[in-house]
Amino acid sequence: MAVDVLTETVIERPLAEVAEYAADPTTAPRWYENIRSVEWVTEPPLRVGSRVAFQANFLGRVLRYTYEIAEFEPGTRLVMRTAQGPFPMETTYTWEAAEGGGTRMTLRNRGEPAGFSRMAGPVMAAAIRRANRADLARIKALLENA
Repeated sequence: MAVDVLTETVIERPLAEVAEYAADPTTAPRWYENIRSVEWVTEPPLRVGSRVAFQANFLGRVLRYTYEIAEFEPGTRLVMRTAQGPFPMETTYTWEAAEGGGTRMTLRNRGEPAGFSRMAGPVMAAAIRRANRADLARIKALLENA
């Protein structure tokens, strides 16, 4: 079963500020509860083709995976795909202006589990949805209270 989870929030901060913070891989451990560490594989700055290695705890397991930047339109859209790791995943961030000067941020995770993970797809989707909601709440709180 494919996993396709879309979550969104409105952050009461300017679009440029939200997009710059969220697109910076080094900030991920601050607002993603499950991400423990991030390491550049290629040299910064972020651009199409950049690769970033993550270590995360998810569903009781330590996961190590590398994302490759597939699309990057600063201030608008960022698409990352796992270049290496246990579960093929694509993560997309989008940012757009919201009424009142805030920013609507969406976070979408899509993937196609293989092998044993295929049977765990519905459980994974629910866990990803819960994690994404918590992570967007965390980035919202961090940026609004900065």
